[in-house]
Amino acid sequence: MNAFPTVALPDGTAVPALGQGTWHMGENASSAAAEASALRLGLDLGLTLIDTAEMYGSGGAERVVAEAIAGRRDTVFLVSKVLPSNASARGTKTACEQSLRRLRTDRIDLYLLHWIGSIPFEETIAGFEALRTAGKIRHWGVSNFDVSDMEKLVKMPSGAAAATNQVLYNLEERGIEYDLLPWCAARRIPVMAYTPLGLAGRLLRSPALASVAARHDVTPAAVALAFLLARPGVIVIPKAARAEHVRTNAAAASLRLEAEDIARIEAAHPPPRRKKPLAIL
Repeated sequence: MNAFPTVALPDGTAVPALGQGTWHMGENASSAAAEASALRLGLDLGLTLIDTAEMYGSGGAERVVAEAIAGRRDTVFLVSKVLPSNASARGTKTACEQSLRRLRTDRIDLYLLHWIGSIPFEETIAGFEALRTAGKIRHWGVSNFDVSDMEKLVKMPSGAAAATNQVLYNLEERGIEYDLLPWCAARRIPVMAYTPLGLAGRLLRSPALASVAARHDVTPAAVALAFLLARPGVIVIPKAARAEHVRTNAAAASLRLEAEDIARIEAAHPPPRRKKPLAIL
């Protein structure tokens, strides 16, 4: 098994820098078994961080994850998310307990607010802290927060306990590199990159990625993931429902891009030169 890089949460807990996403899993009962099988293969290959959410497949993705981790829960770092409409102090507790039942576990390792809603942060934090005290979650964090949101969050009572911020980040969407990524890095708050391979396969058709991939005898997807993994404090969570894609993703952990590779990628997919609105899917 390949040795995978890790990223430290603010309290020092080491988690895999490369994990598995589950967005769009659990939406069709006929594909659930294959999806669970793909996740199990990922676990076998060292991709032991799995990210899911109550929203995905209206709970179906959590049920797929439950099948995948059955009998090996203690080897998995499990992430799930609460919808903003459920993120009151009482609603967060109820939503978490429902997720726990679907996941067939007694704890979630990292529980995130999926995006900003109308419920005040203070209520959500109170719910998270109560869940942590009860042992139902180990850490909590947020998703789709920009710098201004993070600044408000960390000033609130217990707000500095936020363990991560999960945002859209890939070579087509590098806006967070201008301000959000350095802000989080300065405070040792890891960033989780969702949709790291872009949308609709457009990124994977990049001539620059194809050229670098050919030099290393890997796929363009592995190159795109390796580029993000090279960033300090970044956790990458690509989704793969097929065995060949899982193996491609896992290969990224051992790929080391050279200066020539980085230059070629940067020329085709340049970093931001100014502040951009946070991209959200």
